[in-house]
Amino acid sequence: MKLILFGPPGCGKGTQALIIKKKYNIPHLSTGDMLRSAVESKTQIGIKAKDIMDGGGLVSDDIVVAIIKERLMQSDCDKGFIFDGFPRTLSQAEALDKIVLDRKTKISYVIEFSVDENIIVERIIGRFSCANCGANFNETLNPTKRKDVCDFCGGRKFLKRDDDNEETIKNRFKAYY
Repeated sequence: MKLILFGPPGCGKGTQALIIKKKYNIPHLSTGDMLRSAVESKTQIGIKAKDIMDGGGLVSDDIVVAIIKERLMQSDCDKGFIFDGFPRTLSQAEALDKIVLDRKTKISYVIEFSVDENIIVERIIGRFSCANCGANFNETLNPTKRKDVCDFCGGRKFLKRDDDNEETIKNRFKAYY
C-alpha cells in the first residue's frame, strides 16, 4: 500500500501515519522528520534547509524531492510507504509521478485531512513527545497521566520542537495554503 496523507501542519497526519504504519508494517515518510534529521546531522541538505525551516517556510522542491527519491530506494519501501506532507506543490507532484513511474508502481490512496485552524494551533503549541519511546502528548488535549512521566515507557525526558510556536505556525499555514 502506497499512501499520501495530505493536510495542513498539525492536522493529525503524523498521528494517523503511525497507526497505519503499525497495522501494515510500512514506513512512515515524513518530509518534515527527514528534513529535521538532516538539519540535526548537519548534512548539506540540512544546512540549506535550516534557516528556511526556522522561519516556518517550506524548503525548495529540489531539496524535498532529493530526500524522497533517496529514501524510496531503501528496501523497506518495496512493499509500501506512507507519505506525510509530500507532495506539497505541483512541481513535487510531477516529480513524484516520475519517481512512481520509474519504479513501475502507483499510489494506492490519497487522504486529505481538514481541521479547524484554531484547533491546530492549540494542538501544535501544546504538543511534546517522549524522548525515549517517541509517544506523543499534548499539554491540554492529551497530557501524561502522571506529570512528567511517559504513560508508555515511564521515561522522564520530553522533547518539544523549536518551531512549535504561534508565529512559526501562522507562517506555516500561509506557506501551506
